[in-house]
Amino acid sequence: MIPPRIIIRVRDVMKADFATIDGIATVEDALKKMKSLKTSVLVVNKRHDDDEYGLINSGDIARHVLAKDRAPDRVNVYEVMNKPVISVHPDMDIRYCSRLFANYNLVRAPVIENNKIIGMVSPNSLVLDGMYRACQ
Repeated sequence: MIPPRIIIRVRDVMKADFATIDGIATVEDALKKMKSLKTSVLVVNKRHDDDEYGLINSGDIARHVLAKDRAPDRVNVYEVMNKPVISVHPDMDIRYCSRLFANYNLVRAPVIENNKIIGMVSPNSLVLDGMYRACQ
């Protein structure tokens, strides 16, 4: 008899701690926040209910600010962030989430429930937390 397949959900492996920033903040503000919180990605808050979330990461800053020799105190987050971002539902099977990451070359995705971010998921959490759990 074939054993039942274990379903591990995104909610089981997501990180509930994530940092946010407003799009109007400067890249310098974002860098200070990233450094103090030891993270390389920040969620950019919605401006209103009909807006979408954004993400800014250290790669965006390297490409759009550092490489172009722009002053981080004179560039706003909204100028270099990614928006809209691909998000996932907390009840999604991690196998499908992993395929989504592979298909779109994602490094992070916000986990959204009832139009609010409740966590972040990455390939590391899918593999090290999710796939490892399935091996137990």
